[in-house]
Amino acid sequence: MMRHRQSLLSLVVVLAACKKSPDPNEGAAPPPPPVASSQPGACASGGGSVKDPVSAPHLPRIAGEYCIDPHGEVKTFGEQAGAPLEAVCDLFDGECEIYKRFGLERVVTLQYIDGQGSPGTVAVTLSRFDSPEAAYGFFTKRVVADGDPLEAAPAPLDAGAAAALGTGMATVYRGEMVAELRYVHELESPEQLKASSARVLPVIAKALGERLPGEKTVPAAVARLPEANRVPSGVHYEYRDLFGVSGAGRGAFGFYVDGKQRYRALVGIRGDEEAAKDTLHTLSRLEGAHRIKGAGYDAHVVKVRESDGAPKAEWVVGRVGNVVAGVGDEAFQLAKEGVDAPRLSTSQKLLKLQALLSSGASASNPTK
Repeated sequence: MMRHRQSLLSLVVVLAACKKSPDPNEGAAPPPPPVASSQPGACASGGGSVKDPVSAPHLPRIAGEYCIDPHGEVKTFGEQAGAPLEAVCDLFDGECEIYKRFGLERVVTLQYIDGQGSPGTVAVTLSRFDSPEAAYGFFTKRVVADGDPLEAAPAPLDAGAAAALGTGMATVYRGEMVAELRYVHELESPEQLKASSARVLPVIAKALGERLPGEKTVPAAVARLPEANRVPSGVHYEYRDLFGVSGAGRGAFGFYVDGKQRYRALVGIRGDEEAAKDTLHTLSRLEGAHRIKGAGYDAHVVKVRESDGAPKAEWVVGRVGNVVAGVGDEAFQLAKEGVDAPRLSTSQKLLKLQALLSSGASASNPTK
């Protein structure tokens, strides 16, 4: 009897000890679901179809190894779309006002998948603006943003009328449209993603660029900027007012580097000579501005402060016919190196300005 009780006691102790042993998986979060992949051959039928009649002609169903997701949803916002334009703000992550600033009219979103079966996807946002100039202004806002293009701008890409390629992203401009492409692959390291996106995105970007409507041209003011010594992707199109000065009107800025010297150039093309005179008169009223005598045309030195606390950049601006142009210091260089940064002299700027204005007194495709 005593042995029987001892055996029962031992069994209880063992069971109690087992019960108290912690379960290594107890309370742990469930494992993440496997990364979704497309099935090999998913593009064999030619890719998904776009039922939106407005955008369908602009969207290639298949591009290289990728195709429109046959099971994905194509969403449209704005004019002749499935949802009002305001609804797209939920997708733009706080940037909706930037799009609106350039006259956004319509947006289409969709996804391309890898027909070889990998988890790689390319999300496309196709935006239409109220004019080619507005679209190009938004394009440069995306490419250059507010940073120094010498340090951060994506590489130029031969697609559409203008395009740029960065790590995991590409942007294409043509006519009134801008396509933004973003490559995603959850299983790739940053280096792998960089290499894969450089292989995948140009194919889709070029296919889109061929189908988008409109001429394969940039605004006339941009085309007039010199290409020599220009920083790759180094163009900013100011869609509102040059230097942020009310009434100065639109224009194109180019970023340049020549040895240790950096500088910018600007071109604005107006509807007629009187409008160009108004632009130059507006700029000539900036603090510290003065006229250059003996230049042979209307030219002024103006000082511009790009941001609070930054050194003032010197610009030489002038006009011939309906063209306003200028050459000035590189504000990014001044902000880093101060007033002692190597820069063009006033006379050197004047020579470059003369070259900008030397092609005649008028230009086509005028801007405001």
